[in-house]
Amino acid sequence: MNHPDGVVISARPVVLPAPDRGEDLRVRVSAPATGDNLPVIVFSHGFGSSLDGYAPLVDFWAANGFVVIQPTHLDSRTLNVTPEDPRYPEIWRFRVQDLTLVLDQLDRLEAAVPGLAGRLDRDRIATAGHSWGAQTASMLLGARVLDADGVPGKDLSDPRIRAGVLLAVPGTGGADLTPFAAEHFSFMSPGFAEMTTPALVIAGDKDQSALSVRGPEWFTDAYFLSPGPKSLLMLFGAEHSLGGVSGYSVTETTDESPERVALIQRLTSVFLRSALDLADASWATASAELAHDADRLGEIETR
Repeated sequence: MNHPDGVVISARPVVLPAPDRGEDLRVRVSAPATGDNLPVIVFSHGFGSSLDGYAPLVDFWAANGFVVIQPTHLDSRTLNVTPEDPRYPEIWRFRVQDLTLVLDQLDRLEAAVPGLAGRLDRDRIATAGHSWGAQTASMLLGARVLDADGVPGKDLSDPRIRAGVLLAVPGTGGADLTPFAAEHFSFMSPGFAEMTTPALVIAGDKDQSALSVRGPEWFTDAYFLSPGPKSLLMLFGAEHSLGGVSGYSVTETTDESPERVALIQRLTSVFLRSALDLADASWATASAELAHDADRLGEIETR
């Protein structure tokens, strides 16, 4: 990949026809102004967000050579799909379909951004997501939704996805869920045994979910219960916003930390470069550097 100059161009909304969805899919595409053979990140937002969220991550990734594609899912506050809507119980499935549609329509998305045509590297595509978006992204990596008997549902993995970054990804369901979560979010019963695609799982050691009876370690299940190769970045003192990844000065951030966000920006970029290019050993170097940092903000383990 030729290194870009840090200038980012963005197009929004790019509209993809989605006749079975009830409304078309609106997407933001952010890309470096220069460079070619650009790797791609398909990003899934957390509950209620939209294509305009997660600027701290998107801006950094795009300035550092990635094309970032952000669909707006049906649960977005911008769409006002209520629990009375017949689509609502299947929103988790529509979310996965949104990411797949983005992959199917890369030509259209590429053409929508002036000057981007011919610059994507379709052999280097990753997915990433935060919170519910991380669960959505994990499905493309091979995670499955288990039924009440623990039987895995349909395999929704996508061979075009070569790596993933899962930020604050929910853990296992069943007895680990609160009664409210078990009643309202039956899809929150992931099975990670077949999540074989390389991934970085990022969790905060102060992230106490109202949806689980377990502690912050619930958010590490995707790492411990899936086959390698996987890495886990555990952030010290981080809550669910992981320092503020979902936006600049957003009200949901309870643990604001520019230093923590900067670490996530750098390490996710390094991880994806290494995962998408086997000749790039920068992830091993970054992991070693963090381990020896006297003021370290977290720790990494890999298997």
